[in-house]
Amino acid sequence: MRIQFLMVLLVVTSATYGQSEIQKWDDYTLEYLEAHRTPGQTRTMLFISNTNDYVNLAIPAGLLVAGIIDHNPDMRQNALYVASSTATTALLNILIKKIVKRPRPFITNAHLTAVYQPSSYSFPSGHTSAAVSSATALIRAYPKWYVIVPSVLWSGAVGYSRMYLGVHNPSDVIAGAALGAGTAFGLGFLRP
Repeated sequence: MRIQFLMVLLVVTSATYGQSEIQKWDDYTLEYLEAHRTPGQTRTMLFISNTNDYVNLAIPAGLLVAGIIDHNPDMRQNALYVASSTATTALLNILIKKIVKRPRPFITNAHLTAVYQPSSYSFPSGHTSAAVSSATALIRAYPKWYVIVPSVLWSGAVGYSRMYLGVHNPSDVIAGAALGAGTAFGLGFLRP
């Protein structure tokens, strides 16, 4: 739990430090992505973003079912590890959002138009933190290239989709990734 507290402290501190330079970079990146949107890419990014929660639920559920079928206690324990990591990340994300209260980029920058407009706060990215947490826990449980590659590609695509859609700043996504990875490492004691 000490690691999670340090992660929260790091994320909250980084949210306020050097904010003007970070905000300039955030705005520039999002304006660039918006200027280069295409209908096909937008559909793909919406699909990735909208299916993230299902993927995060399917990973531990699949491990649990496979562990039960195969009578594999390690696989069932890994299901608990991945699920706990993702759930803890989600709770920490909600807490940080309530503390930081950073508005969405389309609210603070009149030049930006989001593909859709979520109503919650922006910092850190919940989609990204959950995807990275699930991916990191899965990679730590099964450190094989055929697990690592799709996990990294999926979680990276989720983070990119949030910026592409104009609903999160790059700094929100980076903080979300750090939170997700930190939680997965912090709960590593749950691995068999």
